[in-house]
Amino acid sequence: MPRISTLRITRSHKIATAVLVAAGSVTAITATGGPSEAQTTATRPSISVEPVAAAGVPTAKDAAEKAAKENAAKEAAAKKAADKATAEKAAEKARSEKQAANRSTERKAVTPKKFKNNLDGWIRESLDIMEKKNIPGSYEGLHRNIMRESSGNPNAVNDWDINAQNGIPSKGLLQVIQPTFDAYHVKGTPKKLTDPVANITAAANYAADRYGSIDNVDSAY
Repeated sequence: MPRISTLRITRSHKIATAVLVAAGSVTAITATGGPSEAQTTATRPSISVEPVAAAGVPTAKDAAEKAAKENAAKEAAAKKAADKATAEKAAEKARSEKQAANRSTERKAVTPKKFKNNLDGWIRESLDIMEKKNIPGSYEGLHRNIMRESSGNPNAVNDWDINAQNGIPSKGLLQVIQPTFDAYHVKGTPKKLTDPVANITAAANYAADRYGSIDNVDSAY
C-alpha cells in the first residue's frame, strides 16, 4: 500500500473551503438574530416633538397671549375712565368755586355801604358815588367849599343874590340852583335839590365840567 506523506490542497479545495466558511458565518448571524432591539433603540438620538394644533384651534400660548391683551385693554379703559372722572370732578370743583366767588362779589356789589347821616357821612358817600362815575374831587375840596357856601347846613337857602332875584335861589350844602342841579344830577342819587348827597355830587359834577374839579374852586362858582 502506497504511503501518503503530505495532503495537497488544490485551488479547488480552497474555494470550497471559503464557501463553507462564508456559509457558516451567515448561519451564525441568522442564529443570533443580529443586534438586539434594545441596542438599536439606545443608539437612536432623542427627538423633542412640539404639539401641533389643528387648523383653526388656538394653542395654550395663543390663549394666554389673548387673555393678556384683553386684561391690558381692560386696565387701560379703567384708567381712562378714572382719569376722566378725576378731571370732571376737578372741573366741577373749579366751577363751584368760581360760582361761589361770583355770588360773593355780587353780594358785595348789591350790599350798599353804610354812611353816617352827618356832614362827614354825606361827603364820604358822595365821594364813593363820584369814584364810580369818574367824577374828580377830594374830601378836602368838598369840605372846604361846603363850609364856605353853607357852613354845613343842607337846608341853607340864598335869598339875596342875583339868582334869588331871578326866582331861582341857590340851595343846599354847595348852594346849587335848580337848573344846574337838573343838568348835572348824578344818576343813583335822589332828584331833590336839598338832598345832601345829591346836592354834593351834582355840584362836584358841575365843577368838574367847568373847572376840572371841585378842588379847583375857592370862591363863588
